[in-house]
Amino acid sequence: MIHPDTELRFINDIIGYGVFAKKLIPKGTITWVQDELDQVFTPQKAAALSPLMREYLETYCFTNNEGNHVLCWDNAKFVNHSFNSSCMSTAYDFEIAARDIHPGEQLTDDYGYLNIAEPFEVVDEGTERKIVYPDDLLRHYGEWDELIRESFSDIKSVHQPMKKFVSPTVWAEFESVMAGKSQLKSLLTCYFDRSKLPV
Repeated sequence: MIHPDTELRFINDIIGYGVFAKKLIPKGTITWVQDELDQVFTPQKAAALSPLMREYLETYCFTNNEGNHVLCWDNAKFVNHSFNSSCMSTAYDFEIAARDIHPGEQLTDDYGYLNIAEPFEVVDEGTERKIVYPDDLLRHYGEWDELIRESFSDIKSVHQPMKKFVSPTVWAEFESVMAGKSQLKSLLTCYFDRSKLPV
């Protein structure tokens, strides 16, 4: 489920739609939570779909560490890629604002942590990275984990309207991490090796 202070807007014919903030979403705010309405397609279930529907899954889903396609039921499936993403995923089935997201600013993810199937070039944002690769998680998880750690104080201090959708068990585990009582579960644990998929 995407944050309530967002809306879907058409960008252009190349990008299509995107998700934009209607109000200020402060750094550390939970921006998305995987919930019970999101559909999960196992590799076997996905393979049984028509080619057209499989293409839709590859376009609008992310792949979790078990190789399942996760299709968000709401506007979250329209969150676009950016190498300077405004949101950051965690290994706890929720995302946070990586910085203040101002009204009219787009919510974006780095698709490098979403286990994409094939490399793809993106609009040049002036960053060192120009292509998203299926194994980006293996190369960049350390810097992404550090971004999450750097947000702990913000996560604890800002209003969290999405917290109620996070499993109490998961939130208790994450609070223990923020309190320094346990170790942060790395984004590396979200990586899926596509060579494990049945041929």
